Amino acid sequence: MKKGIILGLIFAAFTVFSTKAQDCDSIYRVVESYLVTSDDGRSFVSDGQVYTAFLDNEKAEFNTTLYGNTVYRIAASAGIKDDYAIFTIKDMEDNILFTNKDQLNSPYWDFKVQNSIPVKVQTELDTNKKITGCIVMMIGFLK
Repeated sequence: MKKGIILGLIFAAFTVFSTKAQDCDSIYRVVESYLVTSDDGRSFVSDGQVYTAFLDNEKAEFNTTLYGNTVYRIAASAGIKDDYAIFTIKDMEDNILFTNKDQLNSPYWDFKVQNSIPVKVQTELDTNKKITGCIVMMIGFLK
């Protein structure tokens, strides 16, 4: 009886983890597509990092350095709709440099940095549309 309960709990945990991993994998492909090609024909190369978090009515924060004279694209998604994910870029003193909240939660943003700067990128779900789930963000630079 105890073995059956333990095996059942292990199976349930594996199923939940597997479902979350599959969800994040499909979202990764969506975000990657925002870097590879866009409506304006621009193409970006990933910086090699995939910023992923499973959120439950919370925020995730990632630190990175943006290098001067580089055109970047930050792209994020949290599901089948483009507007589930919110990302905010802040300097190290928590001043907001950009947030896609002001752009109807646009799934990506292109920008150029004049000087190198360390930044914090905060991701969260738009809780009016989705409370729990995987969010994936990538940063790319113009080819």
